[in-house]
Amino acid sequence: MPNTQNLVIEIGPGLGDLTEKLLEKRRVLAYEIDRDLCEILKEKFPNLELKCGDVLDYWQNSLADEKYDLIANLPYYVATNIILRALKDKNAQNILVLIQKEVADKFSAKPGDKNYSSLAILAQSVAKVKKLFDVPPGAFVPAPKVTSSVILFEKFKDTYDENFAKFLKVAFANPRKTLKKNLSALYKFDPSKFGLKDTVRPHQVDGSAFFRLFSELATERSKDGKKTNKS
Repeated sequence: MPNTQNLVIEIGPGLGDLTEKLLEKRRVLAYEIDRDLCEILKEKFPNLELKCGDVLDYWQNSLADEKYDLIANLPYYVATNIILRALKDKNAQNILVLIQKEVADKFSAKPGDKNYSSLAILAQSVAKVKKLFDVPPGAFVPAPKVTSSVILFEKFKDTYDENFAKFLKVAFANPRKTLKKNLSALYKFDPSKFGLKDTVRPHQVDGSAFFRLFSELATERSKDGKKTNKS
């Protein structure tokens, strides 16, 4: 558990196995979509702050009006969306979650890895990302068909730049193509200007280089747009 005194937010507490342990350490605010489970949780944990409904419906700017740590066993089908929301949420400080191993590997990937993508770059632009350990299917009842992983995001920036996120989507639009091919769809991009080869692929470029590309190419495109509007 992160070494803070922040509020803990748990998403999808279910029957409250993890919730019980969290309440021994911190104040907990839980979001549960299943109404029947909500009734069980209310009776089981009188000191639990509980909101019943889809967490994404509650999530406007922030899930809380104070600093918090997100600690949860996330449903696989919404894990990526929830992590990106928390990385963007200025009040989220730490994210400690159990998710599908494949997704955890994408968030923690390094340049050169086959699964290195915009997810890793975006996450690592605002947080120190550590995949802590894997959890085999047999650890759960019923057992899922995939291996899970516990992953920690320790944020050093409040949020990420939405425009940078959009830029990365363009850069990784087709991972099998070269970075030049992908970026040329929207930008005047000469790889040699940035010390890169024409043949370099998106997964071979580190986050700092991507941020430099974004800073310069987005600025140039903005200037070109202003010139076009004036003419």
